[in-house]
Amino acid sequence: MATTKPGERKLQILQTLAVMLENPKAEKITTAALAARLEVSEAALYRHFASKAQMFEGLIEFIESSVFGLINQISQHEENGLLQTRTIVFMLLDFAEQNPGMTKVLIGDALVNEDERLQQRMNQFVERVELALRQALKLSASQQRMSDIHVSALAAVLVSFVLGRWHRFAKTGFRQRPSDDAFAQVAILLD
Repeated sequence: MATTKPGERKLQILQTLAVMLENPKAEKITTAALAARLEVSEAALYRHFASKAQMFEGLIEFIESSVFGLINQISQHEENGLLQTRTIVFMLLDFAEQNPGMTKVLIGDALVNEDERLQQRMNQFVERVELALRQALKLSASQQRMSDIHVSALAAVLVSFVLGRWHRFAKTGFRQRPSDDAFAQVAILLD
């Protein structure tokens, strides 16, 4: 392979891992298979990452920075709490649709038999997403759009909805998109 700049190889490894996760019938991804796909030795992988867990941490960091960066933008630019909530939900669905390999990380499938702390980190990610939805719903409640009593329950239902759409997407081999009929379904939940 051609010489790459520092940091480029690391990014290339993560991108290749994400692409490998997009295979609906993929078996457990090994460092040997990843190295073969990249046409490098396993030792070359370990020059950039101390372990496969660190590679998955790199994917999780991408997910976190992307999703929470977008949530922050939505929160800053949309003053209506109900519209904030809808926009966050649709962004979460779209993120998975645009990043099918990452969807397996989001739902934990790619983390089975990996370091337990990776799944714990994704659990914390989901908790933070629910908190962001709760904050948007609290804003909506303060704008007289809903009862404050239902905010936590509705945030939990919305997170379950998003997780369900992500699971369905992954389990159908990425054929049933998260956005399919989502507008009507979210309308039922929020109207």
